[in-house]
Amino acid sequence: MSMEVPIPDVRNVEIGNIANDTAAGIEGFRHHVDKISGKVDKLEQRANEIEQFYSSTSKKQLSTSKGSSIVKDKDKEKHIPSIKKQQQDASRREAAAAKRMQELMRQFGTILRQIMQHKWAWPFMEPVDVEGLKLHDYYEVIDKPMDFSTIKNQMEAKDGTGYKNVREICADVRLVFKNAMKYNDERSDVHVMAKTLLEKFEEKWLQLLPKVTEEEKRREEEEAEAQFDMQLAQEAAHAKMARDLSDELFELDVHLEDLRELVVQKCRKITTEEKRKLGAALTKLSPEDLTKALEIVAQSNPCFQATAEEVDLDMDAQTESTLWRLKFFVKDALEAQGKTSAVAVGLNNNNGNDNNNSNNKRKREICDAIAKTVKKKSKKPSS
Repeated sequence: MSMEVPIPDVRNVEIGNIANDTAAGIEGFRHHVDKISGKVDKLEQRANEIEQFYSSTSKKQLSTSKGSSIVKDKDKEKHIPSIKKQQQDASRREAAAAKRMQELMRQFGTILRQIMQHKWAWPFMEPVDVEGLKLHDYYEVIDKPMDFSTIKNQMEAKDGTGYKNVREICADVRLVFKNAMKYNDERSDVHVMAKTLLEKFEEKWLQLLPKVTEEEKRREEEEAEAQFDMQLAQEAAHAKMARDLSDELFELDVHLEDLRELVVQKCRKITTEEKRKLGAALTKLSPEDLTKALEIVAQSNPCFQATAEEVDLDMDAQTESTLWRLKFFVKDALEAQGKTSAVAVGLNNNNGNDNNNSNNKRKREICDAIAKTVKKKSKKPSS
């Protein structure tokens, strides 16, 4: 996943263009702000993907100190093989395991040939001739017919449809005899022949079984280790992505703050009457929106206790940037609440002189654009 997102350098924006009182200039500036905000949204989406990865990881495994320390320690992270390297190692392990399984299947083939060479094996060499023997109820009794020729063809298949492991072959060999014992009366020759050959097969299978069990245990341990190593590699990769993304978000936040301050210089001052209306409008907010409004104040004033039970908010002590952001947040919040009170109307209207002054109106539109820009982190996160 690429973390590279071009960030426009707003400090290179010509102040003359911002101050340009033309509709085209204002619209161009607003487009510039929207473009930066769009990039922020994309970066935050990537941050959410990383957060979801760690959330799912914590529910699965990696609760050990080894797993948790990797992503936090850059020096240790360097020693973790990359995801690509893990995939290459997995392919080599699969090839080696397949080769070992082929050897086990070869040894099983020796056992099968010994059974097939027995003098009583002839009834089981080919599929049952159901029509020729007029066994009309055969398929009602036997769910899955099986015979030695079918097993042999499956063992020799080269198109990927053959047996994957020894236990699959073993199951089909047993099925050959069990089908015969199930369909034929226990006193019949076929039943007795099948039972005898099954016992001989089980004796020979027990000789090979320890090797099969050892290989299965080895395969299980290798898969568990590979899964763990892959998880560590993914964590390391996502940790690096998270740091890179955090750096880009901080850099973008710096540009937005520069842009915000630049625009505030060109905005008209909030009037005393507007401050009074703004203070009154704050009391109309829902508890949730009021908390968000106080957080806006706290962003530019670290000493402000936004979460205190009682808050003394001095509107005259706030910066112009904070007042503009509060103004539009409150306006949008009240509109979302569906209120049409005189307070909301008052916030939406400026004094008569401003309405008659097209120059101030255009500057207010500039302030609208920057005031609605969502403020990101106020300080760079530690890596």
